Amino acid sequence: MSFLQFQGIGKTFPGVRALSDVSFAVRAGGVHGLLGENGAGKSTMMKILGGEYIPNEGQLVIDGQPRAFRSAADAIDAGVAIIHQELQYVPELTVMENLLLGRLPTRFGLVDRGRALAWTREKLDALGVDLDPRTRLKQLSIGQRQMVEICKAVLRDAKILALDEPTSSLSHRETDVLFRLVRDLKAQGKAMIYISHRLDEIFELCDAATIFRDGRKVADFDTLEGVTRDMLVQRMVGREISDIFGYRERAQGDVRLAVRNLTGHAVKEPVSFDVRAGEIVGFFGLVGAGRSEAMRLVYGADRRESGTVAIDGTTLRPSDIRSSIRSGLMFCPEDRKEDGIIGVRSVAENINISARRNHLRAGLFVNDANEARTADSFIQRLRIRTPHRRQEIRLLSGGNQQKAVLSRWLAEKDLRVLIVDEPTRGIDVGAKNEIYNVLYELAERGVAIVMVSSELPEVLGVSDRVIVMCGGRITGQFARHEANEEAVLGRALPEGAAQPSMHSTRTA
Repeated sequence: MSFLQFQGIGKTFPGVRALSDVSFAVRAGGVHGLLGENGAGKSTMMKILGGEYIPNEGQLVIDGQPRAFRSAADAIDAGVAIIHQELQYVPELTVMENLLLGRLPTRFGLVDRGRALAWTREKLDALGVDLDPRTRLKQLSIGQRQMVEICKAVLRDAKILALDEPTSSLSHRETDVLFRLVRDLKAQGKAMIYISHRLDEIFELCDAATIFRDGRKVADFDTLEGVTRDMLVQRMVGREISDIFGYRERAQGDVRLAVRNLTGHAVKEPVSFDVRAGEIVGFFGLVGAGRSEAMRLVYGADRRESGTVAIDGTTLRPSDIRSSIRSGLMFCPEDRKEDGIIGVRSVAENINISARRNHLRAGLFVNDANEARTADSFIQRLRIRTPHRRQEIRLLSGGNQQKAVLSRWLAEKDLRVLIVDEPTRGIDVGAKNEIYNVLYELAERGVAIVMVSSELPEVLGVSDRVIVMCGGRITGQFARHEANEEAVLGRALPEGAAQPSMHSTRTA
């Protein structure tokens, strides 16, 4: 029986029709997959369910009753919990305070911290989540922050739970915990919506699925029995994609990036590696392996304790981002919301901000026409879905924000080394293919590329060479023809650890 129904939902923003006459139903005790490319309307629909947006047409029906939410508080009161792809947390507050935000227990008018701490520990233990309730959110990894958001939704005892790309930053263990929670909630009769570009997760967890394209529903599957991956992909993108990676072999030049004996935060053993002009080197490791931390040291975003970084034989100044950028070293960070975008500025400004010095007239005035042409060219080239270049970037889907961040560095004329950390996190299968092609084009121009990814098929499919990290050190290197899942995973696991289930290393 359908517990939640979307009936003829339509939503319009200035200059763009986000949803058009969308109807589908979610059963109690079921997990309903919601699929589609970035910008297809999935997150907009979830914001309507969560009370953040008010639809222009249509209505929600919950347990047979029409509902009209005017705020997020209305949705929460009705038993709806949403875990958004772009996380909603207070970084300065602790795990305990985030979980109990607005519900902290009091005694004699004061917060009863002892009772709150005991409650939080009890609940985290019951959920199988290993976090210290007293830790501030800003001190946690992005995966740990995502786990806090998931726990917050589960602990509300909601009747309807929607998860938007919930495993995009989770470790293997955290993913296993999440899957167990989803199955437990299903057994309790909750109605759940599960959004993911990882199709193996859809097949493993979901009973039914709906596919969006360009703000419209294009397919409904009451059951996934007999449905194939290729069937879903073709409905999502409107075309067949036989080989998502489309690897292109190319000539490689001399060593362009040379890293020697680098140590720093979470990288305690010296890290050394080279990347040649025209080469794509994939860094793989489980969450917490130290890959992102090593790249931040290379870029100069974090203070290094020892070691050197050189580009074309010239050593860079340590811990100096400006020196890195002037030398042609660019970095696309993992956490686009915190480190990648300026949310209240336009798409055009986010694309041009680092290369603005190239658009000055007389060295003083910004050439607005040049910036507009640059922004428009990348919006078209990477198929960034936005009504216009002046749109605030925070209003775009996560995947389109990611493409704008990548465009920022592609706009740099002097690009020699590009580090991309989780470049396709939360991005649909069609957009992944476009981003891989951009990386190949850059490599063919002689750019040295380092790609950090927790998606093992992505690393194997795109890289010329694979470097594996575990416990803050390099544990293995493989040429393309030597790399396979078993060999790479073997070097990524701590000694004595069990092999993880493969569902969290596959990609769509």
